[in-house]
Amino acid sequence: MSPLAQIESLLFVSGDEGITVADLAAATGLLRPAILASLERLAEKYRDDPDSALELMVNETTYRLVTKAATGDLIKRYFENPLSTSLSPASLEVLAIIAYRQPITRIEIDEIRGVQSASTVQKLVLRRLIEDAGRLDEPGRPKLYRTSAYFLDYFGLEELTDLPPLPAAATTGDHADEDGGDIFLKAFNQQLNQAGDDQ
Repeated sequence: MSPLAQIESLLFVSGDEGITVADLAAATGLLRPAILASLERLAEKYRDDPDSALELMVNETTYRLVTKAATGDLIKRYFENPLSTSLSPASLEVLAIIAYRQPITRIEIDEIRGVQSASTVQKLVLRRLIEDAGRLDEPGRPKLYRTSAYFLDYFGLEELTDLPPLPAAATTGDHADEDGGDIFLKAFNQQLNQAGDDQ
């Protein structure tokens, strides 16, 4: 795999958190000048291709892939139409984890699920089901996420305490790594099924 492809793949999976040159170097083994040259080539590639909807954004030392401003209205329409964008199992799982563990970082969500969640988190933000809850006071200052007021309306809940309690193992974290996000999703589905029976 070429250095350009390696860097592009890492930019993609880093999602809205982005990735630093130092992290790119640690993951690829490439030297900083080679990484900066590849980032510039990627930026030019997206900028010069009218058929590409992506562009490279840099904020201080963090790089991230974003969609071009011209796609804004299209993406907004897509996420505002609930009939055509019902929640996937992955979205429900991430939403359940956030609902029970908020505020929580994307990395913590990834650790619970055992898979990368950046794109799913971004979709939930765009659908207004979760929102930014500030940043964690640790190196890298990762974003924290929480459910929104719209989340309660969407699922017919009055408050978060309406969610069923989790088994003790999930709340203490004793077996969280073994169960992944399943234990959260089961409890969440229990609440959704109960809400459906009440209607």
